[in-house]
This record gives sequence, structure tokens and C-alpha cells, in this order.
Amino acid sequence: MTNPTLELILRHASARHYKPDPIPASMIEEIVVAAQHASTSSALQAYSVIAVTVASKREILSELCNNQDHIRQAPLFLAWCADLSRLGDICKSRGYTQVTEYIENFLVAAFDAMLASQNAALAAESMGLGVCFIGSIRRKSQEVIDLLGLPNLVFPVVGMTIGWPSHANKLRPRLPLEIVLHWEEYDKNPKTEALQAYDKTMIETGIYDYLQSPASEGSKQSEYAGWLEVSARRASKADRTGLRNCIEKQGFALK
Repeated sequence: MTNPTLELILRHASARHYKPDPIPASMIEEIVVAAQHASTSSALQAYSVIAVTVASKREILSELCNNQDHIRQAPLFLAWCADLSRLGDICKSRGYTQVTEYIENFLVAAFDAMLASQNAALAAESMGLGVCFIGSIRRKSQEVIDLLGLPNLVFPVVGMTIGWPSHANKLRPRLPLEIVLHWEEYDKNPKTEALQAYDKTMIETGIYDYLQSPASEGSKQSEYAGWLEVSARRASKADRTGLRNCIEKQGFALK
């Protein structure tokens, strides 16, 4: 079974090379309106998005986000933010005090932002635009907060480049369904053969060719690193270790 929506979803591939052509403000607004129709916890809509189109500001964002060149290239950068600031004002106006000190409060806002951002990605791709999610917006969170003028109780969860792709994007195969889909309870079977088959597929795509490296530490033999090796390396390294302090500084206590 297929339909245009499923076809659009299954064609998704991150775009990292863009034409300089600007995106009309009306299209940006349509994308955000589509984002607003994503599911939201208790209709709180606890998120905001900052649209950055000024080249000089995107240059700074690129430097803050691990110096990714496509942030400079793309005519639009969207910063999706968990936002409890607005609700705080609403509570105050109605004679209440907003509770913000628990992890759940932050997660509600963060999930709302992420759900909205995925809707935005699909909307943009339906218009012929390319998108790429930018997790490294959390690499130097405080600098991003300062650059975007985010008030207390607003935190940048994820970024997104949007623009007209300069060439076709390479589709990355996903894990086999049997690995991610569990029926009734979690299947603890490691699915080794399926993982190895997927790893071979990923190597054959050429996506990881540039990561040719020693097969093991101290070994003189080398191999093309596939998804298993790259993912294991990534998961074994601490990253963005100052996030909690930055989140708490923005007013989320995370109890």
C-alpha cells in the first residue's frame, strides 16, 4: 500500500548542499503553520521557532554548530526551541505559578518542539525544498541562546537548514524492520545477522568510505568502517557534557 504522503516520507534524505536562492516569507510561514498542526501535549504548544535568514547570523550559527558549511549555504535556518516562557506569562496573568522544576516539564516542551519540527520538515520537502536537522545547535547552547536572544525558560532543542537542494540527496538505508519493531514486548534477541547485513548495505552505499581506519586500536589492518563501527564509536564518546548546566541556567531545574 502506498500514497503520496508515504512516498514523500520514504524519499527523505538530508540535504547538505543548497542553492543561494531565497525562500519567500510566505513559504516559510506555510511551513511553520504546518508545524503548528503537529500533535502537542495537552494543547500547550510549548515551543517556539526562530527563523534566521540574515547571512551574517547564519555564519555565526555555522561556527557555533561545528562549522557546518551548509548552515552558511542554506537561505533559512530554523531554531526549534522548548518554550515555557509563554506559559509562565499566561499563568501569571491568571493568578497561577507555573511549575517548571521537573524533568517532565522540560520534556513536554522539548517533545512539542521536536514534533513540530518533523511536521515542518515534511511540509518543506513537499514544496521541493531540502532540509537537514542540526543537533549540534546544542554544542554551544549558551552562545546560541545569546545570539538568538532567548529568554528564561526557552531552550534550543534542534536546528534545521532549509533551502533549494543544489543536487539530489543520497538516501540512507534504514535498519531492517525486524530490528526496530517489537510485538507485545521487547525482543532481546540481538539480531546479529540482520545487523551485519545492514552494515554491509551501508558500506556498499559509500556513505562511510571516508572513515577508512584501523579495524581495531593498534591494528595495522584497515577496513571501511560501516554503520556498526561508526555508531559504536559515536556512542562510546561523551558529547555536549555541559548541557544540563545550560538547561538549568535557562530556568529548567530538571528535578
